[in-house]
Amino acid sequence: MSSEVGQQHPLNLYFWIWGLLFVVSAGSYATDYMDAGYLRWALILIFMFVKAGYIVAVFMHLKYERLALIYALLLPPGVIGLLVALMAWESNYTWLTRIVFFGEVVEPERLPLPGAH
Repeated sequence: MSSEVGQQHPLNLYFWIWGLLFVVSAGSYATDYMDAGYLRWALILIFMFVKAGYIVAVFMHLKYERLALIYALLLPPGVIGLLVALMAWESNYTWLTRIVFFGEVVEPERLPLPGAH
């Protein structure tokens, strides 16, 4: 007979996380009724990252892994997010430089919609 002992996580933990995911999802859906522009999009992104964090940490058992593996999984997307934020910040500088160079606000040319006559 083999008496292998494995680690069992209490079901109570999964029920708590399921409840938290339900509450965070309700908050995320509530932001759909907001008309606040950037605040709305910021809240949607925050709720999305919170839900993904709970799912990855508990249901995918990343919470119980070694710190090196956690860094290997989470650091590259964080760096990519930082680089995307830096590019978005720099695009405003590039647009303002273009306005100074041309001396007036230059709107990009609008392409016709497909199927429009």
